[in-house]
Amino acid sequence: MIDFELPEQIVAAQKETHELAVKHMRPVARDYDEREHEKPWDYINLIWEDVKKEVAAQLQALEQTDAERAEAKKKSLARAGGQPMILTAVLSEERAWGDAGLNLCNPGPRLGGAAVNAVGTPEQKRRFFKPFTEGTPKWGAMAITEANAGSDTAAITASAVRDGDSWVLNGEKIFVTSGKMACQESDGWVVVWATIDKSAGRAGIKSFVVEKGTPGMTVTKLENKLGIRASDTATVVFEDCRIPIDNILGSPEVQQRGTTKGFKGVMATFDATRPGIAASAIGIGRAALEFVKEKLAEKGIEVRYGISPYQMTAVEKEIHNMEANLKAARLLTWRACCMLDRRERNSLEASMAKAKAGFAVTNICQKAVELMGPLGYSREYLLEKWMRDCKINDIFEGTGQINMLIVARNVLGFGRDKLK
Repeated sequence: MIDFELPEQIVAAQKETHELAVKHMRPVARDYDEREHEKPWDYINLIWEDVKKEVAAQLQALEQTDAERAEAKKKSLARAGGQPMILTAVLSEERAWGDAGLNLCNPGPRLGGAAVNAVGTPEQKRRFFKPFTEGTPKWGAMAITEANAGSDTAAITASAVRDGDSWVLNGEKIFVTSGKMACQESDGWVVVWATIDKSAGRAGIKSFVVEKGTPGMTVTKLENKLGIRASDTATVVFEDCRIPIDNILGSPEVQQRGTTKGFKGVMATFDATRPGIAASAIGIGRAALEFVKEKLAEKGIEVRYGISPYQMTAVEKEIHNMEANLKAARLLTWRACCMLDRRERNSLEASMAKAKAGFAVTNICQKAVELMGPLGYSREYLLEKWMRDCKINDIFEGTGQINMLIVARNVLGFGRDKLK
């Protein structure tokens, strides 16, 4: 028999995080939505202590032998890269249920840390993660997207040129989540994707860590957004930005054209981050669905279960469909997470989870607003905000269309050259 119950340790952490969302996120969600770019410092400072402990545990795991790591995993559900991904997903869902914008304000290595974990050496992990175990809140960010290189990362034009014991970066990156906090407001850093050999195509793209205060790195713009307004989304420009030679993640070697070995190492970042984005989407969808059911109950409208579809009202059918899609997205997400925890390749499953969650939750939130009518459209409630917040989950970390392409290529066994 397949058991879908979560372990006791994860259930306990889930309940604790839900309480955090109820007490410290929901009450201020509207306020920070209306005051875009202002940071919820009370919330940030509250969770910073937990972030420091998590990163410290991750660094401690780096020092363990294989036998010690295996024993620790049995006792605490921890994996070599830190807390298990399934736990990360469960907690992300709860925080997004509280507020997606505030959730994206969380300090820590975050997306940049996922890139360091995927490609960096043990020494680089120690060096770049250590600051996150001490002092005041810090952020890690990841800079990929360019004006002419969105979903097609192979079109990246930002460049890195070797000059003695340094790399010199030039280019502009847009839509950098927490870019201002990582590059300007804290002692953080940003992982920048750039090409070191344009003639090598995708194989020439590498990732570099650029630390806050590095001359030549400038935050030039903050986006005004439809949703997730508490989170800053920045444009960062690199002009003759000189960084140490060992700030390149992984090997600087470029494979011959036609191979993507180095690029695949960088893309492994998405295998780790896409399930987390899917979990965040699920949290928003769950919030919207619970709101609808609560308002229906207040009006004495019961949603019945265990009856024939032919006996259901139109509203009941809609609710059942919303619930089914939400649960399907969650199970796909948990599967992708569990595979990552077992160190199995999860590229297909991560893209399936991300595509399903983004599409399903966008439709769930839209349907919730539709069912509630004026109540759903009114700013008196958070439902209209959840509809605005949810859409980004179908866009960043690879659009729904791109993830469906990845799924199709994996299922059909087609390469990028055969299915675009």
